[in-house]
Amino acid sequence: MLYREAGEFHTSYVQDGQTFPIRFDRYAYYAVLVIGFLVIPFVINDYWLNAIFLPFLIYAIAALGLNILTGYCGQVSLGTGGFMAVGAYACYKFMTGLDIWLPGENGEWVRYALPPINIFFSVILAGIVTAGVGVLFGLPSLRIKGFYLAVATLAAQFFLVWLFNKWAWAYNYSASGQITAPTRSIFGVEITGPTAQPWAAYLFCAVFVFVLAWLARNLTRGATGRKWMAIRDMDIAAEIIGVNPLAAKLSAFAVSSFFVGIAGALFFSVYLGAVEVTEAFGIQKSFLVLFMIIIGGLGSIFGSFAGAAFLVLMPVFLKNLLVGTLGWPTSLAEHTQFIIVGALIIGFLIAEPHGLAQLWRLTKEKLRLWPFPY
Repeated sequence: MLYREAGEFHTSYVQDGQTFPIRFDRYAYYAVLVIGFLVIPFVINDYWLNAIFLPFLIYAIAALGLNILTGYCGQVSLGTGGFMAVGAYACYKFMTGLDIWLPGENGEWVRYALPPINIFFSVILAGIVTAGVGVLFGLPSLRIKGFYLAVATLAAQFFLVWLFNKWAWAYNYSASGQITAPTRSIFGVEITGPTAQPWAAYLFCAVFVFVLAWLARNLTRGATGRKWMAIRDMDIAAEIIGVNPLAAKLSAFAVSSFFVGIAGALFFSVYLGAVEVTEAFGIQKSFLVLFMIIIGGLGSIFGSFAGAAFLVLMPVFLKNLLVGTLGWPTSLAEHTQFIIVGALIIGFLIAEPHGLAQLWRLTKEKLRLWPFPY
């Protein structure tokens, strides 16, 4: 078998503590990067982009953000959809130009129109704005936890959706209340808009996924991640040994909301192009991302990708199988999908609470010891 540690040795703590200490894992990681950045852009088309790749990449970012908060820090959140809405609407305002009011010389308020910002920086700034909103709604976590914190974040979800429905400035006073992404480009290549090329939209999202996954991996393996996990395991003991609960919990909310805000900005600007907050960022979006990290595995970077891939690919597979092959009605296929997802969540919570990530770890352990007994 190829998956072996025999013949591999490390001569420093840096080598021993790297993300992929086994050579086979490193080669597999490099192969995924080569395929993702040098192969897929040349073969991708509109169907694969909109049905599989863009949803997977964007939901993977959102799952990473929620996993940092819930899986690593132990703070339950049901407000992911609302925070994605913050990122989407903030990105829209940065893309179309901000109208701000500042006090003038005579004490009167003067309106200033700021020019539109580049799409790349608009997405990043949208993440920063969402991080600030996440810290604000994360303040109750200093007093409550568990079910009560879940209810508080659920209230944030409903409040944010209501806010963007009623706040006309957020959608530039549009009569329909819908926001539409204008055409924007980077180095002359259109990223958003109806004429954007599939490979350009894919690479734009893939770059964000790569950078944010690298950032999440380093944060969770460092001192910040250890503080989060200490709070998750036992907050009182963590405070006794010197972990500041205020800084740890609010930093988790900030980083998580930053990731989710970027996911919402990409979901609006690159994937859908036009959204209405109730339909695109309702409570079902929060539950969908939560199901991703439950099925993929709490407290796992790989689990975030595995859960996102599973819940993106499964509806496509069921639609092609049940509707395309067996001729089932579309409504029946959708209800079947809900039944399967619910059964899987129950099954994972009972049989394997750590999800697909733990199954992958066990598989690798068996491969490392095969053919000897486990």
